[in-house]
Amino acid sequence: MKQSRTGYVRKLESMGMVDGPGIRTIAFLSGCPLRCLFCHNPDMWRTDPADEITVEALVDKLKRYKPYYGKDGGVTFCGGEPLNQPEFLYEAMKACKAEGISTCLDTSGFGRVDTFDDILSVTDTILYDIKGLEEKKYREMTSAPLRVTQQFLEKAQAHNVPIWIRVVIVPGFHDNYQYMNELADYIAPLNNIERIELLPYHTMGVNKYETIGKEYPLEGVPAMNKDTCMELQEYLINKVDVIRKSN
Repeated sequence: MKQSRTGYVRKLESMGMVDGPGIRTIAFLSGCPLRCLFCHNPDMWRTDPADEITVEALVDKLKRYKPYYGKDGGVTFCGGEPLNQPEFLYEAMKACKAEGISTCLDTSGFGRVDTFDDILSVTDTILYDIKGLEEKKYREMTSAPLRVTQQFLEKAQAHNVPIWIRVVIVPGFHDNYQYMNELADYIAPLNNIERIELLPYHTMGVNKYETIGKEYPLEGVPAMNKDTCMELQEYLINKVDVIRKSN
């Protein structure tokens, strides 16, 4: 892989407790090639020259939080889509590993396939976002082809990286038991799945579309009921367990 010691990071958030194991710093890499209908960070679609930072400067900042990481914590790289800056991401994750900092990749799995092996070689945990299981619906949801993320998942399985599955549940799109059954059939054969989470769709990003002068694609769709989302999650986890025990 080509080297890139300079990338684009919009912000850092410290003391994260939900985006990977333990206590983590979250590094938000700007830029994303997807246009997900439910995206709540459209302001992260493009990189901004103001976000420019070197690997050395980024890791120096991340090292300040190292005393809080403990045994399980570390740094989570998210976005945007972190795979959109593959060379910088690889160098930053490799530098973290050299400092003894655990790395977590929060991703849709959409990027350059020829860079996946290198990036996965320095990834301790993946937060893998499933946005659809079938080509037509995946394209409608993301404006991108499904095959790329499937190739990422295949590579992640080959590298034996632990995975947390994450699925955003949008009312009218995903909140049904047929989709839960399809997800269970997809997830059950996978290895190293440490957690399965359904994330309720919310509307907190609507105002950002107004700011950037874009029409909100899910106008009128209500936020997902959290209790219903939790019920679907429990059903999905149980269904995966049943499938695994039957095979």
